[in-house]
Amino acid sequence: MTFSVRAGLKKFNIDHNFEVKNIYEYYAKWIREGRLKVNSDWNKDLKIKFTVQDPCQIIRKSYGDPIAEDLRFIVKSVVGEENFIDMIPNRSNNYCCGGGGGFLQSGYTDARRTYGKLKADQILATKADYCIAPCHNCHAQIHDLSDQLDHAWQTVHLWTLICLSLGILGPNEREYLGDDLKEVLVFHPESAM
Repeated sequence: MTFSVRAGLKKFNIDHNFEVKNIYEYYAKWIREGRLKVNSDWNKDLKIKFTVQDPCQIIRKSYGDPIAEDLRFIVKSVVGEENFIDMIPNRSNNYCCGGGGGFLQSGYTDARRTYGKLKADQILATKADYCIAPCHNCHAQIHDLSDQLDHAWQTVHLWTLICLSLGILGPNEREYLGDDLKEVLVFHPESAM
């Protein structure tokens, strides 16, 4: 969606008085300023390992490596630098997950999964317990690839880990977390009253 807006404004020369930004830039800014008070202490003893998918439309096609660096800063801030394992290659050179561009909805499931084997092998090489997929299409594709490998890794949204690190992730928001994280810092709204 971000890429589409940016490309559409440029292609059709639409006059506008705003800049299209990415949320990763804001998360990083807010963490650096102390306005988003994330914390990785929850993972100091657990030592759960994470890797991150660089979304094609956001990193390679739109904002480049500066946003990829912001993404890594955010992830390390919420899971601990020592618990982050980068895929190789990464950033602007990371492999596409194989789910974008309508491929998830195309009906060519076998072809999508075959293409996705490259991504699955890349994730497996990290030996990470979780793959953080900030893009919705990446999340669906990477989750499906994990299902095909009997959950060789868990797939999680970036915002889920941000909320977990803030201690505000509710019990009903843990669908994509494995058993190792289901009860970590569980926030019960009824106990806050």
